[in-house]
Amino acid sequence: MTRKQEPTLVVAAVIQRDGDPAGRILVVRRGPDQSGAGFWEFPGGKVEPSESPEQALIREIQEELSLSIRVKELVGEEDYAYPTKLIRLRVYRALVRGDEELQLTEHDAFKWQTLDEVQVEELSAADRPFVAKLRGLL
Repeated sequence: MTRKQEPTLVVAAVIQRDGDPAGRILVVRRGPDQSGAGFWEFPGGKVEPSESPEQALIREIQEELSLSIRVKELVGEEDYAYPTKLIRLRVYRALVRGDEELQLTEHDAFKWQTLDEVQVEELSAADRPFVAKLRGLL
């Protein structure tokens, strides 16, 4: 009998700058030493057992981008099966102060884009379903 694998909870943020009239969102590109290198994504990471998804998102964005975010509403949640693992990706909208500068620690590039400018085929496969969900929110 095969036991069903429980998904690992992962969170990601669709970050917007306070006061940006264009409503651009942040996408970051995975670095050459990471799995999925070269693909763009909404930044985030794994939820640790001792933290809520929102706490994990705040921690991950601080660690990866040196940004202090305010977590807003849930955009959605989807399961995604990689060859070696199953994740449950929970995506939230988040805000950052307009004057805050980000610093890349794990990614090799970033862009602020309107939703129409985001190239879905350049996103990691797990992030792609959220573009359509965002169209109803932003």
